[in-house]
Amino acid sequence: MSTTGAGGGGKRFALRFISGKYQGGEFPLQPNREIVVGRSSDLDMVLVEDMVSRKHAKISTSEGLITIQDLGSTNGTFVNGEKIKKARLQEGDRILIGTSILKLVAMAQGGSDKPLDDAEIKSMMEQVAARKKPSASPMSGRIDEVPLPDLLQLLSTSKKSGVMVIRTEEHVGKIYLRNGRIYFASIDDDHEMDPQKAFTRLLAWSTGVFDLSPPSNEKFVLELDESTEGMLMDAMRQLDELKRIEDQRPATTARFGVARPLNPALRDLNPEQLDILQLVHNHGQVQLVLDKSMLSDLETYQALAHLVRKGYIREMR
Repeated sequence: MSTTGAGGGGKRFALRFISGKYQGGEFPLQPNREIVVGRSSDLDMVLVEDMVSRKHAKISTSEGLITIQDLGSTNGTFVNGEKIKKARLQEGDRILIGTSILKLVAMAQGGSDKPLDDAEIKSMMEQVAARKKPSASPMSGRIDEVPLPDLLQLLSTSKKSGVMVIRTEEHVGKIYLRNGRIYFASIDDDHEMDPQKAFTRLLAWSTGVFDLSPPSNEKFVLELDESTEGMLMDAMRQLDELKRIEDQRPATTARFGVARPLNPALRDLNPEQLDILQLVHNHGQVQLVLDKSMLSDLETYQALAHLVRKGYIREMR
């Protein structure tokens, strides 16, 4: 939650819808003005959906500070993944109301200084809603606007259920949620891949589109049971370490083979390293070894490095 305001200096701000019915639209915030957000048709910002209360939240702009206050809504108001009663906002903060995600952004300089009246704002928002293609998903957007860790934190805190589907040009990822808890993850519907590994890989994606589909009836042999916060922390730790050793990692297209003759003793390897040695023997290509390994990508790379260093495997040219 923010502890400082959006700042003064004559800067003007708007709420940009990055998910929901008005995605792509912006609601300008007027100086020294309060707006009430809710389902009721006579409010300043109308969000017509079941998870939004008739009077849900109030956003105030005064003396360069922007604050948001929950008005006793049934499902709560969230800022950067934290459920709030009242909070100050700063540029870049993300607000979740119902299934709409709004981002506080600075308005482009050089536009008209004349504030829009209520009728002009409502007309503009209606035009944005009319242009948006109908979607069965109550929540959709781009992960370059809402990074997956932030999005999942919002969904966890608000206890959402459903399947978060993330699409890039090459792959489709899925994250399954039950009351805000992640219980499975997959890439390209490969259910043989360890779900924790799939989840960590998905968090590394920085471009693509997402949408929240209804809950799934699919059954999985292995379900994740760690808290969403714990999973996020572990995945981000792994990604940070993978980035740190990026220059030392072999390319995923590289191929390795068992050294001939195999001089070092197999008894000196632990069971996990033996498994990786067998995968190298069976598949060769680094990407296939990563996919088939029961270890995390980080642990698999570390095992490969150990096998190369000790002379068990070598890169095939």
